[in-house]
Amino acid sequence: MTTTRPIAVVGATGTGKSDLALDLARHLGGEVVNCDAMQQYRGMDIGTAKLPVGRRRGIPHHRLDVLEVTETASVADFRIAAEREIAEIRARGVVPILCGGSMMYLQALIDGWAIPDTDPRIRARYERRLEEIGVAALHEELARVDPEAARTILPTDPRRTVRALEVVEITGKPFSASRPTIGEPRWGTRILGVRCALDELDRRLEARTARMFADGLVDEVRTLVQAGLLEGVTARRAIGYAQVLDEMDDDLRIDEQGLRRAEERTFIATRRYVRRQRSWFGRDHRIRWIDTDTARDTGAPTPLDAALDILGQEDP
Repeated sequence: MTTTRPIAVVGATGTGKSDLALDLARHLGGEVVNCDAMQQYRGMDIGTAKLPVGRRRGIPHHRLDVLEVTETASVADFRIAAEREIAEIRARGVVPILCGGSMMYLQALIDGWAIPDTDPRIRARYERRLEEIGVAALHEELARVDPEAARTILPTDPRRTVRALEVVEITGKPFSASRPTIGEPRWGTRILGVRCALDELDRRLEARTARMFADGLVDEVRTLVQAGLLEGVTARRAIGYAQVLDEMDDDLRIDEQGLRRAEERTFIATRRYVRRQRSWFGRDHRIRWIDTDTARDTGAPTPLDAALDILGQEDP
């Protein structure tokens, strides 16, 4: 490949982004830049489906395991760090492969979204308010000051509700006013999207959730509590972790019934998040889509072949 223009691999959870990003990185000699907010946390491995080191094929990965669970993940901080690493990768003549499903993180990079940094004092006040009145009531407060933001943020999403209220107070403008215009991607980034049919995706999500619990998600949560998970703001609300914490008693025990509830609620929350991802990415006309359904015609190209065709490359 004669250019170091980044390639972004986007899409909903469970569609196969990591596999395609690895295939592209191996074929093109690239390096992967993580764009998943929760995979930045050390120790949050099972619940975020973080690719183990042994399965990364020796390909360098950036922006993984860079935060403690007590720290708050910030789009602004991510953008600054990721921009620096992308510049370093390109300066070495290597292709950055941006991979993840965190919509704001990706758009911050690709479109230069200058979202305001967090204000700890204001954030703490809304966090206290959230604890006092709950997410539904706090979302109603957001609807009163920024109806458009409330329409795009689920009333069950505490993290984004708090963030929107914080931005409104910091800037004095609606949260939506900070959103970028979709135009020419920065660095000439080419954006590939992976998708599959909803019924198959739901089956994948159900199997993925069951596998996480079977692989020890509950024990991972216990370990992270010892590392300060309950003291953090962002990490403790990650899908899977929040549901397990809700079912644990003060001694971090969880009975069989609570375990089943946690698994079911994790699947439901993941499924809901996937619908939002599909809606968000579906509005971006720049994305070139690749289907990863297992029921594809036997003669259909593999996701890698399809990607290389889109990128104008020869087949491997």
